[in-house]
Amino acid sequence: MTDDAVTELPSAARLDEAVASYRERGFVRLGRCVPPDLLAEMRARVDAMMQGELRYEGLFFQRDTDTGRYEDLGYGHGWVGPTLRYRKLEKLERDPVFLSFIQAPLFREVTRRLVGPAVTLYRAVVFNKAAETGGSDTPWHQDGGRFWGLDRDPGLQAWTALDDAPVDGGCLEVLEGSHRMGLATPLGGVVPARLLEEADAEARALPLPAEAGEVILLHNYAWHRTRRGRVGHARRALTVCYLDAATRCLRRKHAPRTFLRVF
Repeated sequence: MTDDAVTELPSAARLDEAVASYRERGFVRLGRCVPPDLLAEMRARVDAMMQGELRYEGLFFQRDTDTGRYEDLGYGHGWVGPTLRYRKLEKLERDPVFLSFIQAPLFREVTRRLVGPAVTLYRAVVFNKAAETGGSDTPWHQDGGRFWGLDRDPGLQAWTALDDAPVDGGCLEVLEGSHRMGLATPLGGVVPARLLEEADAEARALPLPAEAGEVILLHNYAWHRTRRGRVGHARRALTVCYLDAATRCLRRKHAPRTFLRVF
């Protein structure tokens, strides 16, 4: 791939090599796949949504903490007014620029190999570490289990750096090969401290510093985390989770979710 277009495809041999590495390690780096002009537009649109200047029905917001502690996050508040200090901005598939990115030929080919011919979208979300504060830590966790409310767990997400994410500035960290151990708990989510100690996670943590425009494929079962960003430098990252189109929502408290057909 080059810096010219997100739609430019690597060779079939390179894609096959990436898929093999992903299956073995639980992640694979695809390199810089997003051109600078598209990155700039995506960043601007994220900021405009957070500021209330660009609105779509059903956008989900979560404001970040004032302490930088994950444990202090609030839930259920949604939009609390214009600010760039939202930690999470979800339902980005409702924006045409982000939807086009989600449906790029690169991801069509990747999902065809790793998910199947018919693919839907679980979520498209930007995780933001605000320049003003550096954001907050996200602890070791997995993206699967009963908490996700699905009849089968997803196995693929594409993590794209919209800003530089250096080692000391909120980069993704993974525990290589941890996806092969399955779920740490049936519920999923945060990995218990006892299991982290048993796995020697602190010593084995593998930072994946990324330049803006880099794409990393991540298995949902892979243990991963991010630390706080650098004050003065925003760190926005887009995570897109793809599903086998046969996946169904099991939740009953509200009407079961339906998922957007992507490919």
